[in-house]
Amino acid sequence: MIKVLVVDDEISISSAVAYALGREGFEVETAGDGEEALEKVASFNPDVMVLDVMMPKLSGYEVCRKLDERNRPAVLLLTVKNDIVDKVLGLELGADDFMTKPFDIREVVARVKALSRRRKSEPSGRSGTDEESIVLGGVSIEPFSRMVRIGGVPIDLTPKEFDLLVLLARHPERVYSREALLEQVWEMDFAGGTRTVDIHVQRLRKKLGEWQNLIQTVYGVGYKSTRALT
Repeated sequence: MIKVLVVDDEISISSAVAYALGREGFEVETAGDGEEALEKVASFNPDVMVLDVMMPKLSGYEVCRKLDERNRPAVLLLTVKNDIVDKVLGLELGADDFMTKPFDIREVVARVKALSRRRKSEPSGRSGTDEESIVLGGVSIEPFSRMVRIGGVPIDLTPKEFDLLVLLARHPERVYSREALLEQVWEMDFAGGTRTVDIHVQRLRKKLGEWQNLIQTVYGVGYKSTRALT
């Protein structure tokens, strides 16, 4: 059963969302502030977290910043601001999706389902070449264990950063449009638009360090990985 943690200081909202998700078969717990959210992440180990941004003690952004990259849930941020700056900040901190208040609970459920499908498929039982290690330059990617190493040293990637890297690395020199990456990595029409792809690529390149140029921009189109540096 997929576990979902709903975090909102407005009990009426968290209760309504939790009830709707429970009816869809999710195992749900709630938290009323950022500190309690982090405690529940540690004890409940949710697959998905519906997280309000404006909360007492710790904001949703601060909660995202404090999550353990090695075992973090997929995060759906709830915000009252329909501002690209807020969305960019959330994405930079590892959020997977955004919704603006007020919202339709049916859409929250639909987005949680989409995020949970991604989480269920992460350690998938795929066989064959899909699970073989991928090596580009000094970067080694192990799809089954979801581990990335540079020069033998593990680096921490968010789930979406990992999925994006694997997709590009499996097909060197193949150019993906931003729209194609949204469809294949996020599996939905993501609220942040194609800008979220640019943000994730920027963050991924930063983490790749000296190997950041393995991911190249194809201006006017999108992105590709390259073997030219290997």
